Amino acid sequence: MIELIDINKRFRDGENHENHVLRGLSLHVADGEFVAIKGASGAGKTTLLRILGTLLPPDGGTYKLDGVDLTAMGVDLPSIRNAKIGFVFQDHRLMPQFDVLQNILLPTLATQSSSSAEEIAYAQKLMELTHISSLAHQYPNTLSGGEASRVAVCRALVMKPSVLLADEPTGQLDRENAINIAQLLTDVNKELHTTIVMVTHSDEVSSVADRVLLLNEGKIA
Repeated sequence: MIELIDINKRFRDGENHENHVLRGLSLHVADGEFVAIKGASGAGKTTLLRILGTLLPPDGGTYKLDGVDLTAMGVDLPSIRNAKIGFVFQDHRLMPQFDVLQNILLPTLATQSSSSAEEIAYAQKLMELTHISSLAHQYPNTLSGGEASRVAVCRALVMKPSVLLADEPTGQLDRENAINIAQLLTDVNKELHTTIVMVTHSDEVSSVADRVLLLNEGKIA
């Protein structure tokens, strides 16, 4: 599903010094696999996820998603991102003016003015899977951290993406809720056959993945 070959990424700081974050990184993730990536703060984990999500271009190397070379010229990255990639962020990024169901359906409005009956039915199915059906018409400011995390997972899945990218999805949760969200991601992986790449600092959370990889000195160990 995911193939990274010799990926490099550099950034320049305020004094124009070059910081070589990713150094010839290669990674293969099979269709339906759940991979956790760990590493020290500043190791480049979020940079790697942003490249995987097509939000940041690499400076060199090749990125193939489901056989399509996303580093080739002329590829419609926004369309691929909306159709094939779901994102779960640490801070949830729920829209306060919309209720839970509306928040989950937001990605369906990227190319149309209203959600279809099929999309609404799938959003409701996702809420059942994540045990938040009763929250459909509540607003984000009434949700607990664990509930907001479940809404964010549903929103990331509503377009039926091939790949789910999770950036420290339990970072702001207590231990019990963190374990619950980690288990939820496992359920999503198994029941929906969604390929998942998750960045986390937690040994306990990463233990639910099929593989745990270490990002160190710009490469996957």
